[in-house]
Amino acid sequence: MINMIYISKDQFEKIVEQAKNEFPNECCGFLAGTKEDNDVYIKKVYALRNTDESSEHFSMDPKEQFDTVRDIRNEGLVLLGNYHSHPFSPSRPSEEDKRLAFDPNAFYGILSLHNDVVFNIFKIVKGDVEKLEYKII
Repeated sequence: MINMIYISKDQFEKIVEQAKNEFPNECCGFLAGTKEDNDVYIKKVYALRNTDESSEHFSMDPKEQFDTVRDIRNEGLVLLGNYHSHPFSPSRPSEEDKRLAFDPNAFYGILSLHNDVVFNIFKIVKGDVEKLEYKII
């Protein structure tokens, strides 16, 4: 059970900046960090290219993903999950997000630019969504 997820202000701002820069398309990337007891620390975000170039969905290039996972391991971190933006909808998993959430251990961050900047982190297991608590530090 996860007690709290922590993300540094500068890493959080990287996600926001990427989402704004790639608007109106969805942005995407990986969340990497450490797990200590029941706490999770997102120490680094890795921006990846949305190969779909779409405002409604995203895909990541497999080679870019592989190279990024290698970088994460070389940094002594673990892959915690991924994130993407919703340029025109709220910060909650869409039906497609739920259908494509194959890893029950992954965290799924969703940044909405819909009315205001809103970021949430979720666990998605077999379509069931749990919103997790996080703090920006």
